[in-house]
This record gives sequence, C-alpha cells and structure tokens, in this order.
Amino acid sequence: MKPNRLNRMAVLVISTMSLAGMSIPANAQQQPQEEQKQQHKQPQQQEPSQKQSEQDQKRRQQQEQKRTRQQAQEEQRQQEKQSQEKERLQRQSEEDQKRQQQQQQERARQQAQEEQRKQQKESQEKERRERQSEQRDERREREAEQQDRRISRQQQQQLIHQQQEEVKQYRRYLEQQESRAREQAEELRRQNRLAQYRYQEEYLEHLRQQQRRLRDERFDYDRDPYFYAAPIYRYRRDGRYYEINRYGANVLRQALHAGYAQGFRAGEADRRDRWRAAYRDSYAYRDASYGYRGYYISRSEYNYYFREGFRRGYEDGYDSRYRYGRYADGNYFMSDNILSQILNFESIR
Repeated sequence: MKPNRLNRMAVLVISTMSLAGMSIPANAQQQPQEEQKQQHKQPQQQEPSQKQSEQDQKRRQQQEQKRTRQQAQEEQRQQEKQSQEKERLQRQSEEDQKRQQQQQQERARQQAQEEQRKQQKESQEKERRERQSEQRDERREREAEQQDRRISRQQQQQLIHQQQEEVKQYRRYLEQQESRAREQAEELRRQNRLAQYRYQEEYLEHLRQQQRRLRDERFDYDRDPYFYAAPIYRYRRDGRYYEINRYGANVLRQALHAGYAQGFRAGEADRRDRWRAAYRDSYAYRDASYGYRGYYISRSEYNYYFREGFRRGYEDGYDSRYRYGRYADGNYFMSDNILSQILNFESIR
C-alpha cells in the first residue's frame, strides 16, 4: 500500500512540475522582450535631452565668450579713450608751456630792446656832449697852435736828446718783458684763471705790436711840433709842479683813458674767474705801458697816469658798473670830469 501511494505522489509531483515547466518559458520569453523595449526606448528618450543639454551648454559658452569679448573691447575702448585724453592734456600742457615761454621771450626781448634804446639814447647824449667838448678842445688847440710860442733851438735840441735816450730805454724794456710775461701767464694757468689769462695774452700781443712799430718807425724830431712848442699847462704830481705843452698833455690824457680801459677788462676778467679783487697783482698794472709810443713824455710819467686810470677802471670792471668811466664805440673811456680832476691842468699863458 505504501509503495503505490508513494508512486502516485511522485507522478503527481512530476506532472505538476511538468505543467510548471511548460508555463515558465512563456513568461520568461515575454519579460525580456518588454525589458528590451524599455531599454531601447530609454536611450531614445535620453539622447534628445543630452543633445539639448549640450546645446544649452554651448550656447552659454558662446554667450560667455561674447560677454568676455565685449568686456575686453569695452576695456580697450576705455584705455584708448584715457590714452587719447592723456595725450590731449599733455599736448595742451606743452602748448601752454610753449606759449608761456614765447610770452616770456617776447617780454624779455621787448625789455632788452627798451634797455637798448635807453642805452643808445644815453650813449648818443654822451657822445653829443663829448663831441661838443672835443670841438671846444680842438678850437682851443687850433687857437693855441696859431699862438704857439717856440722854444729856443738849444732847448729843442736838449729835448730831442732826452727823447732819444728815453726811446732807447723803452726798447730795451720791451725786449725784457717777454720772459716776465711768460712767468705770469704760467702762474695764471696754475690758478685756473682762464679769463685773466686770455686778457693778459691780448695785452702782451699789443705790447709786441708796440715793439714792432717802435723798431720800424723813423721819427722826424725836427718837424714834430712837440719839440719846439712852448709849455702852456702846469700840473702838480707828488708835491711838485711840472710844465707841459698841449701835445704832451694829450699823451697824459691818453694814458688815463688807456689805463681805465685796461683796468676795466682786467677787473672784469677777475670777476668772471671768481677771483678776489687785486688790481696790483695784474701784469698790466705793473707794466703800465699799454699805448705808450715812447715819445713826448717819459715812461715813468706815462706809467703813473696809466695806473691812476687802471685802478679806477679795475674797480668799475670788477663791480660791473661805470662810476669812473663810460663805454662807447666798443671801448672804455674815463669820464671827463674824473680825468680833469686827476690832471688838474692850470693854464700858464
């Protein structure tokens, strides 16, 4: 009994399993097909969404690049605008500065012209007075020449002999000055006094010219009026009185004018060199023979009045003023009133 019952149960189980096996394949086949449809449908749904996202992202990037480009262009425009404004302001500043300089130059030019006109007017006025004074002197000289009283022949020969000896001594003196002048020039170079050195070189060149003229000159003593004209003036120097004719008096005036002119240039040179005022140290002051021809008066007499003019000219040149003299026609002259005070001629006729 029991075995049959077990057999029937086994058959029943197998049948049930068979029936179950027949239904599983049908359900299993239908389920994968649905999954495939879902999987195929899902990528198709995701693909448009991804493309849309990429397009949006690309669009945003393009918009960002456009904004960046526009911002860069705007900054560039701002920089260019600032640069142009800076250049404009700079040009305006340069133009203003140039205009101010032109105005200053114009004012300076007008001022210089005004000063020049003023100086010319003063110079013309001085020249007019000087011409009048010279005309009076010439008139007096002509009158004196017509009335010249001759000295004796013996006095004339004695005066000529003295003059010839004076000329010989002066020639020897000029020959000895070259070495002394060279030593002075070397000292000026060591002191770096270039303006004074140049002035001294010009002074020495004039002395050389004087020496050549004196060497080549053939002087006619017998016909020169100085050697036969009687004295007409008296003047005092170093406590003594001296008498002189009008030709010798003119040489004394020339000595004062020459001394003043050379003193002015020497003082001006020391001022430019920023050197202390010391007119006695100048070679020109010690030599004191600039313009001396060797005739009419002694060299010592010429030296004395040259130095009187030099001292005053040096002060004016060093201080850049005209206290004792004036400037006219490219040269310096001692003022007539100062010259008259120094010479103080007294007429003896």
